[in-house]
Amino acid sequence: MKVSREQAAENRERVLQAAGALFREKGFDGVALNDIMKSAGLTHGAFYGQFDSKDALVAEACAGVMARAAARWTALGEREEPLAALVGSYLSPRHRDAPARACALPSLAAEAARGPAAVRRAFTQGLRDFLAILARYVGGGTAAARRRRAIVTMSGMVGAMILARAVNDAELSDEILRTAAKEFGG
Repeated sequence: MKVSREQAAENRERVLQAAGALFREKGFDGVALNDIMKSAGLTHGAFYGQFDSKDALVAEACAGVMARAAARWTALGEREEPLAALVGSYLSPRHRDAPARACALPSLAAEAARGPAAVRRAFTQGLRDFLAILARYVGGGTAAARRRRAIVTMSGMVGAMILARAVNDAELSDEILRTAAKEFGG
């Protein structure tokens, strides 16, 4: 049965959304195409009408996840204290506890580093977008100084999130988030 262009576009977006969530939760290799398609409410056979390969899906899903996150960051930047809003939102228990809905960097950066070029390009562009947004709010005088501070802040936030998720001590996890948020302006 043939589907309309509109329905095909909706199906593709459902697959991308499902893949983005599952990849952040379980990693690229921890998710089978069947799992993605089932989560999207579609059959496995529908996958190949939408994507050339799982690698192509990974790259496109990551690009979409990062673009949506950058849009949220831009919206947070509209607040009275934009850096505090960004850091506070990122280094929160809510963000820590919901990796399927959270930033892809702490969940998938190590996997992306070993991934195909298209996935690394998606991560590179996403990181550039995050850094540009942060550089608007970190202060520091010159554009070069703001960029350096944005890189340090982003690195610290991602590292803190990785550590907060990795430990099995809730108090230590919360302490990591609070301490990093205070250090980076949240």
